[in-house]
Amino acid sequence: MANQTPRRKREKVVFVMGATGTGKSKLSIDLATHFSAEIINSDKIQFFKGLDIVTNKVTRDEQHGIPHHLLGVLDPDSDLTASEFCNMVVQSIKSITAHGKLPIIAGGSNSFIEALVDNEELEFRANYDCCFLWVDVSMPVLRSFVWERVDKMVEAGLVEEVKEAFNREADADFYTKGIRRAIGVPEMDGYLRAEDSYQCGDSDDVNEEMLMRLLGEAIDEIKVNTCKLASRQLEKIHRLQTLPGWNIHRIDATEVFKRRSGKAQEAWERLVKKPSIALVQQFLLECEEEKHATDATAASIAAPMAAVTTATLQREGAAISTP
Repeated sequence: MANQTPRRKREKVVFVMGATGTGKSKLSIDLATHFSAEIINSDKIQFFKGLDIVTNKVTRDEQHGIPHHLLGVLDPDSDLTASEFCNMVVQSIKSITAHGKLPIIAGGSNSFIEALVDNEELEFRANYDCCFLWVDVSMPVLRSFVWERVDKMVEAGLVEEVKEAFNREADADFYTKGIRRAIGVPEMDGYLRAEDSYQCGDSDDVNEEMLMRLLGEAIDEIKVNTCKLASRQLEKIHRLQTLPGWNIHRIDATEVFKRRSGKAQEAWERLVKKPSIALVQQFLLECEEEKHATDATAASIAAPMAAVTTATLQREGAAISTP
């Protein structure tokens, strides 16, 4: 009788995906609160320390006490490869599952997420069952929200934050590495250089009117580039949907973003939070049922094999004792 090895136990992981500004952080916190989970950041620019407003990191208050992993952990001047990303995320998953919690991976770096899930060296799919949730908002509605959000970021101190990281002597490569690649940093360069010249009296061509114009242009560029990023992120998700093994559940949050204040929260609860909780519950239930089925199969295989082995040993023992 051929040996049949039962499939090893796989841990469960939930992914919350979507374009920038669609509410991935909010949903991941909702899910983590409901399922006793911890969150792993998968936005590669948020791995770096600093520029919390520019990179739109979830604040301590917004985290509601839910542990967040890999948020602001790297030196801002360093870089992050896909391989490093994968290794760090896997270590965080192991840490979370070791004390019985559900890992929720949330962020918009879909190329890195693909590199993680389809990583043959790490055997990710062999070790983990995956549930993919995609928070989607129609681009015209999302574009309007993104423009408003950038304005709020400016009000919160985006310009002052970028100014602290500004280096007048930096060359063209200054914005190609680490956190300085974040949208909101290179766009401010022209304005900050002009402001620096104005304050130092280095140029008679710069005046306050010119500075206001340059600042407005920089802010508009941030808005445009953020919308371009959202479009690229959506394209990557659409591509992932065509690949084998990527059963991505789309959650349409468009109506939520069309509403304001209390009505928006009610719509979020009904259209995003509750359906997402139901999907994760079903995912966890199916994984548990599969585990029980696997255990039952293993037991049914093991029992006959044990009987055969016992009978064989008895025959062999009798043969040895026969003169």
